[in-house]
Amino acid sequence: MAVFVALFLAVAGVAGALTATADSPEIAFENPEVDAADGDTVQIGGESYAVSVSESEEGGGGHGGGATTVITGTLEREFTAETSETWTNGSTVSVDDRQWGVEITGESPSEFTLVEVLDRQAILEADDSADNQTVTSEDGEEFVLVTDESGETTSVPADEYFPEPEERSYAPGDTLQYGGNAVTVDDVTADGAVVVWETTQTETVEIEQHSTVTVDGTEYVAHFPDASTLQLTTDIEAYESQTAEIEEFNQYNTGLSRVLILSVLSSIMLAGAAFMPSRY
Repeated sequence: MAVFVALFLAVAGVAGALTATADSPEIAFENPEVDAADGDTVQIGGESYAVSVSESEEGGGGHGGGATTVITGTLEREFTAETSETWTNGSTVSVDDRQWGVEITGESPSEFTLVEVLDRQAILEADDSADNQTVTSEDGEEFVLVTDESGETTSVPADEYFPEPEERSYAPGDTLQYGGNAVTVDDVTADGAVVVWETTQTETVEIEQHSTVTVDGTEYVAHFPDASTLQLTTDIEAYESQTAEIEEFNQYNTGLSRVLILSVLSSIMLAGAAFMPSRY
């Protein structure tokens, strides 16, 4: 019995020693295409990206579980893009804080016209001598009732009362202010006018630990060696080889831990059995 106990203890000792002294392999990129710190600007595919790295804690919550530190990062760049919009014939657009109707005539127009849409209600309300609404005669003609200083009311034809709408014509190549941008007329057809302008847009690439991301058409694997550094590599094969090595190490380490536990338990059971009284 003593021999078997000694044998199991020896096996447990060897397993424990191997478990304690084994160095776990870690992910390490060799010559990564990107090796940048938080706040750096890097060039990827001819474009400049601002690097941001941060860490946060997840989990825990007072239920006995420990919080896990999670490192994430972003790549961000600003770029200029062309934006276009089509103003269809008969539509209404807002220019210079006023409403304008789009008018296009002919099958092959060389220009289009913006015709001001008068706010008749606002004009009537601003005139103390006029009623706040127009009236229509039996023959369908529209009038505005205007009262002079003597109290006499006169019916003024609406076409005479309201000012002539302003008109503005534009041809391809002309520019105008629209929505806070200087837009250029790109094309005019019978259906509508196309205006174009340039806007500044932001591209943001979200990155997690050991995730695969595509930047400017190229696929990378991401790695955060610490809480302030981002590395990107296109050598995905080398990364997968390292993860396989880590997985194999963990399997061996788990097996040795089980051998250690079983050997100790077996030694205890054998030692206990040796001291049990004999029935004979």
